[in-house]
Amino acid sequence: MIVSVHKWLERTKFLVLFVTLTYVLYRAFALFSVWVEPVDKYRHPSGTSVKVFQQHAIQTEGSESMAARLRLFYWYGE
Repeated sequence: MIVSVHKWLERTKFLVLFVTLTYVLYRAFALFSVWVEPVDKYRHPSGTSVKVFQQHAIQTEGSESMAARLRLFYWYGE
């Protein structure tokens, strides 16, 4: 069996370069995600914002059931 040292060195160099660039790209994406992510995701918004979801039970007008509300939701196509 003939082993070409030159081919193995080229393959090793390619593998090292590939792993290095993959790691650099991974760290760049991690840095970018830290930069984009808000500092406190769960803080109460300031200004004239309105809270969409309430923590207590949903109070509906009349005696509509959840099925009737869902049917109306699909009927409007929203």
